[in-house]
Amino acid sequence: MTNDFAGPSWDLLAIYQDTKDPEIEKDLFKLGELLLEIEGLNQNLSKTEVEIAQKIFHRLQTSGELFSNLSTYASCLLSVDSGDEGAQALFGRLQRYRKDIGSASKPLHEFEALADEETLDEYFEDELVGQARFSIMHRRQLAPSILSQPEEQIIEELAQNGLHAWGNLYNQLSGSIKCDVLIGNQTRSMGLAEAAGYMMDSEDLQRKRAWQAINQSWKVHEESCAAGLNAITGWRLDLCTRRSGKQPVGYLDSAVHMNKISSDTLAALLASAKKCNALARRAAKLQARAMGKKRIGPWDSRAPAPVLGEVTTQLTSFQKAIELIEGAFGSVDPAMGEFVRMMADNGWIEGTVSSKKRPGAYCTSFSKSKTPRVYMTYSGSTSDVVTLAHELGHALHFWVMRDMPESQRQYGMALAETASTLGETAVRNALLEAATNDGEKLSIMWEELSAFTTFMLNIPTRFEFEQKLYERRRDRPLSPKEMRQLMKGAWVEWYGDAVSEPDPMFWASKLHFYISGLSFYNFPYLFGYLFSLGVYAERANLGERFYPKYCQLLRDTGRMTAEKLAESHLSRDITSQNFWDNVIETIRPRVDEYERLLDQVLRT
Repeated sequence: MTNDFAGPSWDLLAIYQDTKDPEIEKDLFKLGELLLEIEGLNQNLSKTEVEIAQKIFHRLQTSGELFSNLSTYASCLLSVDSGDEGAQALFGRLQRYRKDIGSASKPLHEFEALADEETLDEYFEDELVGQARFSIMHRRQLAPSILSQPEEQIIEELAQNGLHAWGNLYNQLSGSIKCDVLIGNQTRSMGLAEAAGYMMDSEDLQRKRAWQAINQSWKVHEESCAAGLNAITGWRLDLCTRRSGKQPVGYLDSAVHMNKISSDTLAALLASAKKCNALARRAAKLQARAMGKKRIGPWDSRAPAPVLGEVTTQLTSFQKAIELIEGAFGSVDPAMGEFVRMMADNGWIEGTVSSKKRPGAYCTSFSKSKTPRVYMTYSGSTSDVVTLAHELGHALHFWVMRDMPESQRQYGMALAETASTLGETAVRNALLEAATNDGEKLSIMWEELSAFTTFMLNIPTRFEFEQKLYERRRDRPLSPKEMRQLMKGAWVEWYGDAVSEPDPMFWASKLHFYISGLSFYNFPYLFGYLFSLGVYAERANLGERFYPKYCQLLRDTGRMTAEKLAESHLSRDITSQNFWDNVIETIRPRVDEYERLLDQVLRT
């Protein structure tokens, strides 16, 4: 693999010059002062002290902005180089502030949850507080599960060196683990991100070798991973028990609430995925056939499109990828294309290839400058192009909301994935329209099938594993062997005969299971994928009116539940399985078309 097509490094100088920038110390000092002020105010806060509550709200908003800016900066540096000592030191210092902000927020959250309606109406008379009405009222739904103020403070404080420490440990592991990957006749040692790049190789054997090397590296650390996952799930289950005094609190409740969807919506979504499992398996088998085998392997999740027909395999430079995405986004609306160009020209995209980088891709934003950043490892594959479009979709979501109050920009992850997946769809559709022969069409549609099988098979597999893990963890911690067995069972349940073998180490290698701030991190991807297809379908009906309405939908994601959003902007009921069934059925013609083209090309 060559780095000739690697993406650029991002520009963070507008945030801070480096970790020794005096502005960091100024921001930390200001943050400390604000927290001291809040501590003093909290001592006089009661259920009826509206003016004090308003003052606390204002200071917490400013504190949150300062902390977010600092923590995002440190995280960005550590993503690029997990061994950056300055960033490590800053990140470590921020953990105390994270704990302090969490503790300082508890009294106000209790006030907001327990205040009577008259008091709450007076509280909302403050303009800044009033802007947060939706998020506060949404949080009030948790009132029955709120413990006493001292208990909540203890939970928050202990979580820093308990719950979150395990997540931090996993992040450190993932940034430091080395893999020995056999490339040709030589074995090379490399980081996980670089090794994962070889899972996008055109050669089946090379992908398999990379997958095996990654799994072997995680196998060495499986005891640590099992300890971490047991601790994280055990912590959450214990907390559910503690919060179940007035009414039962389940292990899924927090994830559903944080994503601003209902349990009925999640149930309908998963039921529809199960109902349409045969279509997803069929798509996976078509992918396998295109690769010249009967079943896909777990190492094929990021496989490039096989060379079929007149297509010639070639990498896409970063600049060319930007042009492609700019054109695709621009086909939806010129403003979308201009946004992509702005992101690239401003240096807001990190795409370098390095053994020091953490694996994965994400979009983040800086609260003070109100500017987004995209992170990934760009090597030039078609999959990389789609990933870049995905993250730029996230960035666009932030950009159209940047002028809104912070309290109205806190949308759930399920809705966050709407914009990113729509970005992918726009890119694939634009490329398909420009294709000149069957080989090119198959190559582009391959990415579409890959997305379909990932969301409809891999994401439910993760949910299946996590749900069974929590059920089993009620009784006792699970051994690494038991983790492997649960993971294997989940793969068999969803993939069936479409996969050559399961991925028993997926429980260790998938970082999403170790994100301490949110459980069941994965089902929002399935929601976002299908919901975005439902949104994108409106483009044909609305024409030039689509983009303004789409922007309005995105702006409402932080001030509406998913159900209300769908009702207001799509006139759809997403608690009904019919909605999801109908969306999935829109994909069937694309699967049929892929099979037709594949038959045609393979016959020639």
